[in-house]
Amino acid sequence: MSQHEKNAEFGDELGISQIVTQLREVRLTALEHRNRLNRPPKLPARKALAEVVEGLGAALFPNRLGLPDLREEGIDYFVGHTLDVALRELVAQVRLELSFVAEAGQAEDAKARATALVREFAAQLPAVRHLLDSDIRAAYEGDPAARSVDEVLVCYPGINAIIHYRIAHVLHQLGVPLIARMITEIAHSATGIDIHPGAQISEGFFIDHGTGVVIGETSIIGRHVRLYQAVTLGAKRFPVDADGSLVKGNARHPIVEDDVVIYAGATILGRITIGRGSVIGGNVWLTYSVPPNSNITQAQMREGAPAGQGNGTATHQ
Repeated sequence: MSQHEKNAEFGDELGISQIVTQLREVRLTALEHRNRLNRPPKLPARKALAEVVEGLGAALFPNRLGLPDLREEGIDYFVGHTLDVALRELVAQVRLELSFVAEAGQAEDAKARATALVREFAAQLPAVRHLLDSDIRAAYEGDPAARSVDEVLVCYPGINAIIHYRIAHVLHQLGVPLIARMITEIAHSATGIDIHPGAQISEGFFIDHGTGVVIGETSIIGRHVRLYQAVTLGAKRFPVDADGSLVKGNARHPIVEDDVVIYAGATILGRITIGRGSVIGGNVWLTYSVPPNSNITQAQMREGAPAGQGNGTATHQ
């Protein structure tokens, strides 16, 4: 009996042929509803993007994330080769996204546009490395358990998430939001840290421990900000338009100014401002702006909070 006959017999025994037919019908119906019957979506691949980010990380930090036996005289060659492989794959993935969102008949130039976009992305990698150096220093200086900056880079989940975010943010700004979101979700799955690639985060950013941290799309975070695990920078409400659909893209997440520390479990919601130098205590639920140098702690009394808002006590230093 041939392999084809064996497969057919196996399929008939388990009813696979019928299931395949039914799945095809469901698939075609879904494509028709999305007006994609004649052009099924070919989306970027998560596995390929994970390999791209791994390659970019090795090129950015060749001595620590590159090959274990890398010699000084071979570093530039390694970086160049690694970038070439990673960026060529990124071009292919960007082309898929551009083709996916293009109107019918307008996808022919996707390869040229993808190449130009990735070239622009690559030109920003030195600036990304500069930002990541500041993040790593902030983690080392902010954690008494850290023995070296090398330990911070290779061990800390917060740095892993920030590397993915820094790369994804550049791509988000360049106009490939799907790939950017996929990259940050790769880090989310690995670390439990959820940073939307559209968030704006300045230098010296430190996430300690990290699991459960959520940073929304329109969050703005200043310089030298420190977050602990389970902190949420989220939206307070979700407005809808006249048709009842969610309004997308509006500024709905907090602004955190420079030198702010937010301790574990704090939930900060809405387009509010946390003033420079403030400290937000653990498990605080905050929905109103606080001035610079505030100290917000969980308390029995609500002294210092505007009527009907928040549950913290504000002490202005």
